Amino acid sequence: MKLFNLSLWINGFPLKKAKRAIEAIQKINDTEFEKYQSQKKEEIVDFHLKHNPFYKSFAKKANLNDWNSIPIMTKRDLQQPLKNRLSEGFFKKNSYVNKTSGSSGDPFVFVKDKYCHALTWAGFIKRYDWFDIDFNSSMQARFYGIPLNKKGYYKERFKDFLSKRYRFSVFDLSDKQLKKNLSKFKTTKFNYINGYTSSIVQFAKYLKQENIILQTICPSLKVCIVTSEMLFEEDRSLLEERFGVPVVNEYGAAELGLIAFQNPKTEWLVNTDDLYLEIVDENNSILPYGELGRIVITSLYNKAHPFIRYDLGDIGKLSKESTVRKPILESLVGRTDDIVKLPSGKKAAGLTFYYVTKTIIEDDGNVKEFIIEQLKIDTFKISYVSGYELSEENLTKTKKAIAKYLEPNLIVDFERKTVLKRSNSGKLKQFKSYL
Repeated sequence: MKLFNLSLWINGFPLKKAKRAIEAIQKINDTEFEKYQSQKKEEIVDFHLKHNPFYKSFAKKANLNDWNSIPIMTKRDLQQPLKNRLSEGFFKKNSYVNKTSGSSGDPFVFVKDKYCHALTWAGFIKRYDWFDIDFNSSMQARFYGIPLNKKGYYKERFKDFLSKRYRFSVFDLSDKQLKKNLSKFKTTKFNYINGYTSSIVQFAKYLKQENIILQTICPSLKVCIVTSEMLFEEDRSLLEERFGVPVVNEYGAAELGLIAFQNPKTEWLVNTDDLYLEIVDENNSILPYGELGRIVITSLYNKAHPFIRYDLGDIGKLSKESTVRKPILESLVGRTDDIVKLPSGKKAAGLTFYYVTKTIIEDDGNVKEFIIEQLKIDTFKISYVSGYELSEENLTKTKKAIAKYLEPNLIVDFERKTVLKRSNSGKLKQFKSYL
């Protein structure tokens, strides 16, 4: 039984329809593709100008005949109650609802219409098939976090079951835990590894320490797919050496889905099926291929919520070899996360704070930005920008979450600020260690 496909169908996501659409889009020839893309850009802008009061107010000067007149939106623009941003006819109950990770320091709740979300999954399925990975039958070694509250925990575990995944902890990257991870690979026929780059790299470092090639003890392993964090070339070399399989770079965002995926020729191909990507300068002018700038993306099919010329906060550039039909992402100045070191000797992925920050995200958009700094081995500081002070209840919830995800008896200080210091790239680094 194809449990993964069945689970999407039960939840109202028309996967079969989406797969047919992706197949049809990918068959459009190079000559016709630019026309198709322009048509879809115009259609999605027109739809939201007519059916989304928030976007109509936001894009007052938009001219459908002039793409440069379409304003660029940021996460800050979307930090207001979700009900204000929904298109007519769309509600939480008939849409896909989720939260952004907050890894850039700008969290918010968003929705996608169900067909748009099905297109996202159809795109993932198509690309994973390049490496002979089937979501219904291939076993995944998953290096992701997991909520520790009962409801969230069991929901994720159930999703893991449906998706043939075994989840390894990213909250504990000690040698003792990594040894247990290795034992699981000895007894399970994993077909691929997927997850946070930094956690997977820590596992590879352990394998190097033990002088082990993973595929020799897990011959079924075909590929390693890393996501959510920057993949440096030296880390790629380490992963390929220690795992004995190809390493694939994936770039995505919760609110948009798949942005770019590396093909078997190691080209990092931008997803042009349901997204339109631009690189712009500080004046919002579109840059030519080969020049570094801000990544701005339009979701061509999301009618529930506008993501039109949406600035992700990432910096990157497209290769000079790119074409309209085949844009190639040459480089990405994305999020990088340090490893958290704790008094007990335990280590954890920096993205552990992804889950902690969920406790301070509120749908009313109060918290605008935040960063977390490790000042000492046992001391952390959370600096945040908000409309009003966090309540004692929220502060307590956050401290309890940190104790649960990391370890107890850590010192956590909070400071509300009017502005947070940014890096030279203009992006906030969510976690920084001064150790």
